[in-house]
This record gives sequence, C-alpha cells and structure tokens, in this order.
Amino acid sequence: MTEWLDDEQQRDWRAFIEGSVRFIETLDRELRLRHELTLADFEILVRLSEEPDESMRMSDLAQLAYHSRSRLSHRIRRLEERGLIRRGTATDDKRGVTAHLTKSGRTVLRRAARDNLKVVREGFVDLIDPADLRAVGRALRAVTAGLT
Repeated sequence: MTEWLDDEQQRDWRAFIEGSVRFIETLDRELRLRHELTLADFEILVRLSEEPDESMRMSDLAQLAYHSRSRLSHRIRRLEERGLIRRGTATDDKRGVTAHLTKSGRTVLRRAARDNLKVVREGFVDLIDPADLRAVGRALRAVTAGLT
C-alpha cells in the first residue's frame, strides 16, 4: 500500500519542484538570451574547463553532464560548429573520442559564467539563509547519492 505524503511533506515537495523548475528555466533563459547557450551547453563547457587539459572523453562527459551519448553528441556537434569545442581522438585509446575546449570556448564561457553567477547569487544563494543553504546542499547530495 502506498503511504501518501502528509501535508507538510506535500507542501515541501511541491515547493522543491516549483522552485527548481522555475530556477532552471531562469538560468537557461538568461544563458540563451545573453550568450546563445543552453544551460546544458554551459554545463559541458564548465566541465571541460575544470579538467587540467580542458578535454575529456565523451563517455565521461556524458555521465557528468547528465546526457545520453547520442544526446551529448548532438550538443557537442552544435558547440563544435560554433567553434567552442573541437573533437579529437583519445591519446590512450585511439577508438575513444574526446572533446576539447577551444580558445573561443573559454572566452564565451568566461563571459557566460559571470552572468550565470549573478543569476545564481541573486536568485538562489542570496535568498537562502546560509544554514538552510548548507541543508539544501546536504539534502540534494543525499538524493544524488541515492539515485546514482
């Protein structure tokens, strides 16, 4: 038998859904308007920028960027067409494909990151009490760990 949420749990669950969907939509809209990037494109550029050589195997990138390989390939193709990344062959396994952040990609990312940070601060971090923010982080890490 299904155990229904109580009123408080239902209220908090709905607040999470509404707040997260609206916030993600805001981040995506701002990146599209200002930088012609989707939030998913931005996440790919960020992940590549965090690597020591600014490149990553496509299979690893798919896992980190929350995409299937086919969906990631489509996004990578679009970013490659814009000159923001380039594909290459993995040095350790000639069958593997890597994505590399280009100089243009770094430039676009640097500009987009400033605007993205502003939205994150004003629409999320600065609205939440620091103790609540830490609790949100703990809670969502637990959710992620439970789903992985």
